[in-house]
Amino acid sequence: MPISRRSAATAFLGLCCAALAGCSSKLGAGLPHGFDAYPVPMTSAVTHPAPEYRIGPLDTIDITVFQEPDLSAKALAVDASGNVVLPLVGSFPAAGKTTNVLSAEIARKLGERYLVDPQVSVAVASSVSQKVVVQGQVVEPGVYDVKGSTTLLETLSMAKGETGVASLNRVVVYRTINGQRMGALFNVSAIRNGTAKDPDIFGNDVVIVGYSEAKSIWRDILSTSPLLNVFRPLGY
Repeated sequence: MPISRRSAATAFLGLCCAALAGCSSKLGAGLPHGFDAYPVPMTSAVTHPAPEYRIGPLDTIDITVFQEPDLSAKALAVDASGNVVLPLVGSFPAAGKTTNVLSAEIARKLGERYLVDPQVSVAVASSVSQKVVVQGQVVEPGVYDVKGSTTLLETLSMAKGETGVASLNRVVVYRTINGQRMGALFNVSAIRNGTAKDPDIFGNDVVIVGYSEAKSIWRDILSTSPLLNVFRPLGY
């Protein structure tokens, strides 16, 4: 007996739904999920604001002295010992300090002998000591600088967002706490719609965006022209 176009479409949809229902990413399997279910050390880390960034060896910094271009410097390298060489000041320790602390110390040094009430600002130009790794289904996987407080959504934006086959309810953050590697599973869709918190991402974290086999199958279905003919309106 010939099969009607409606029956063929219904059968095809049934097969698609069965295939999609059986597809699930295994990323993060066994990890706690739901914000309150994370292990205590991980929960503490993601709910408290990240500490202000501290300059590290091999970072580069920009130093601006207001109305004193000869005393200002761009992309000034912090050496392996944590020191920078400043005009008039000479070698000066920078590692382990925040930009605000370093600004105040440089201003004090300049004010002692050279300037009256100098206005100094320091900014981190590039960071070597604080990095985050972003892997999985993002447009540009890689290693990115973390400067100050950075959230999960901001980190994904640095990697140019997720791909079309990303599983947004399976985004894992791995973090080493007290020498122990821990992980937590996040639902980015829930974060974006405001029903879940956007956690802080710290230096040395690893963020992995899961793969959705269901999205991949559906994309393949939609890109297969002959199969799309099944869904033409009746009468075509």
